[in-house]
Amino acid sequence: MLKILSWNVNGFRAVVKKGFFEFLKKEKPDILGLQEIKQSEKPMIEDYLVIWNPAKRKGYAGTAVFTRPKPLNVRKGMGIKKFDDEGRLITLEFEKFFLINAYFPNAQRGLKRLDFKLEFDDALLNYIERLRKEKPIVLIGDFNVAHKEIDIARPKDNIHNAGFTIEERQWMDKLLSKGYIDTFRMFHPDKRGAYSWWTYRFNARARNIGWRVDYVIVSNELKDRVKDAFILKDVYGSDHAPVGIVLDV
Repeated sequence: MLKILSWNVNGFRAVVKKGFFEFLKKEKPDILGLQEIKQSEKPMIEDYLVIWNPAKRKGYAGTAVFTRPKPLNVRKGMGIKKFDDEGRLITLEFEKFFLINAYFPNAQRGLKRLDFKLEFDDALLNYIERLRKEKPIVLIGDFNVAHKEIDIARPKDNIHNAGFTIEERQWMDKLLSKGYIDTFRMFHPDKRGAYSWWTYRFNARARNIGWRVDYVIVSNELKDRVKDAFILKDVYGSDHAPVGIVLDV
């Protein structure tokens, strides 16, 4: 069994000061994908191989993976410079699947980066579809979109806002229609109030006014091997909560 977690840490230095190593010791993930690391210096962590993919711009974006099982191959980016310069993707090839850790762009206030995000979305889908011809897919990360109204506390207030636009949600529809599974909804199809991100403002986390924007997606071939899917809503240290699955491989 593999315990696979994904967490947008909103700055690795910041989360280290807020109990990251205690979290790692307690949860003992086999694979942990991080998004928004915001630093170029790679830490050394006992018992894990650390893959670090920072953005070229200092203090911005970036991804990392900590893994106990040794991957056969590692790839940073997907060969498209404007996305790869922001450190948005790491791919690990294992014997029985590919794991892709992704930090999707935020469409931003005024939707000024919506086109950039939608272009990333489509490029990523093409990328994982090519990989899937070889092995099944596990796609983890901060997708920066709440897929359905059930995934956001106040859908009507956010219909035209970044992360809940029709275009972003339609891309999620397209992804799942290609034979990919939202693992959390597989186990909790009707669960409301299950969120993974809360603004720091308005006491939102205490009031659970949140969004579910962090996902573990698997291709259909792995569906029966996913034994659990969850949100670690009581883990603090970031404005996001970790999400994860238990995979029998």
